[in-house]
Amino acid sequence: MAQSVPPGDIATQPNAKIVFNAPYDDKHTYHIKVINSSARRIGYGIKTTNMKRLGVDPPCGVLDPKEAVLLAVSCDAFAYGQEDTNNDRITIEWTNTPDGAAKQFRREWFQGDGMVRRKNLPIEYNP
Repeated sequence: MAQSVPPGDIATQPNAKIVFNAPYDDKHTYHIKVINSSARRIGYGIKTTNMKRLGVDPPCGVLDPKEAVLLAVSCDAFAYGQEDTNNDRITIEWTNTPDGAAKQFRREWFQGDGMVRRKNLPIEYNP
């Protein structure tokens, strides 16, 4: 059963962080690539620490082995220097999909007792 095997690795480009540059009076979009480096199909979901400012499209999906997806991370206009941005990040969560499951994302994959892995990408704002 897929749940008993820990999910394999994913790769992200960029690997460590996302950087947005001023000015912040308009919406910015930054593209990141997520690659399923493992030998199993995975389901992924993206979380963000600041739903008002940050959005990710698509927010979830399914990736076959070695498949990649391009995510658009958007940052809405905000008052730089007047809002706390220290803890802003997106978190990618992923888990193996059940054997025989259709290639369609299901939230319940993350709610059972299967193992879920996480990768945090902090967001840096340049003045």
